[in-house]
Amino acid sequence: MAARIRQAVKRGAQANVVHSADDDLLMKLANKSIVSPAEMVSTLAQILQALVAEKNAVVESSAQVLLQGVSVSATAQAMAISLASGERAVVLLGNFAQQHPQAAQLQLLAQNIAAISQAKFGFLGESANSVGGYLAQALPWPAGRGTAAMTRSDYALPELAGLNALTMLAQPRKAYILLNVEAELDMQNGHQAVEALRAADMVVCLSAYKHRATEYADVLLPIAPFTETSGTFVNTEGCIQSFKGAVKPLGEARPAWKVLRVLGNLMKVSGFEFDSSEAVRDEVLQGGDISGKLNNMLQGMEVQPEPAASGLQRVADVPVYATDAIVRRSAPLQSTRDAIEPHAAMHSEELVKLGMQSGDQVKVSVGPGSAKLQLVVDDRLPKGVVRVSTGHVVTAGLGAMFGAITVERA
Repeated sequence: MAARIRQAVKRGAQANVVHSADDDLLMKLANKSIVSPAEMVSTLAQILQALVAEKNAVVESSAQVLLQGVSVSATAQAMAISLASGERAVVLLGNFAQQHPQAAQLQLLAQNIAAISQAKFGFLGESANSVGGYLAQALPWPAGRGTAAMTRSDYALPELAGLNALTMLAQPRKAYILLNVEAELDMQNGHQAVEALRAADMVVCLSAYKHRATEYADVLLPIAPFTETSGTFVNTEGCIQSFKGAVKPLGEARPAWKVLRVLGNLMKVSGFEFDSSEAVRDEVLQGGDISGKLNNMLQGMEVQPEPAASGLQRVADVPVYATDAIVRRSAPLQSTRDAIEPHAAMHSEELVKLGMQSGDQVKVSVGPGSAKLQLVVDDRLPKGVVRVSTGHVVTAGLGAMFGAITVERA
């Protein structure tokens, strides 16, 4: 995807970026707005407001509340003009936007920006099978609705919503089943996740590796990594890609779907009668024509403006070699520059305010969790933020990926 966008820019396309980090994207940018996470909703609202004026258009009623009192900046105006001038335009939401605590507001604004600028609208998927997960209904289950009646927009309706992962941790359950999850590294709030798991009566962990789950899990069931099982990916284009296992599972490990099937059978739950991963695939995809099931749009959702944030805010990225259990355990990958130990990066003016220097050892705290890190200067960051990577054992004890963060001398 990155290569396609870069090649398009080389041929004259205009790329505009809204983000909280100014990393080198290896291509020319027409405009960029590097703002704190708390300002991202306002920034998209400014672009939308500018487009409304440029096109003399009307936005969805659900998004109008987000435009109240918005003052359009010169950068937002330039982005709106860039989008409006394109013959073929696309608006994409990346991982940062999808992980953002105001993700729904960002999506609502982005889809209105796309609609007014006559652009296509989509997502850069967080993992290889994000779309497959949606097709398999791996979402909070709405009460009283059958599988056949479900659409993506149904999950935005509060009266239908079940418990999502965040709610299941904020409101601890008596039991949890973890599938390929290292809670302290994979959850958006590792500290909260571990505390909830420790307080549970029963935790069952399905994993290809023995890891920190030994501290909070009652049962560890060995499952095969993706290389040792058959299955199906559905990528962000909606392309269905099935594959076979490269080798047989090691020892007593079994593909996760088989372990779940046996658990379902032992509990006498219906819908666990499959004999192959292909049978599971056929049930989920129902013939393979998924064109009518792919819809990125939010509908019928009411949003409210969030109060302004104060103090330093965390900007969290997931380093490329901290994304899953396999790459975290690869010695060659962990020896590369992209796998260096996390640090606390800040704009130089913020260091002056704190009376600190680059290279100082500091204690950063997010919620009840803290970590000791080295302080570094990065003037590409917006003022008022601290960039601290997640997905690493050094920062596993911190709280949420977004929100207030404090920095003090270690």
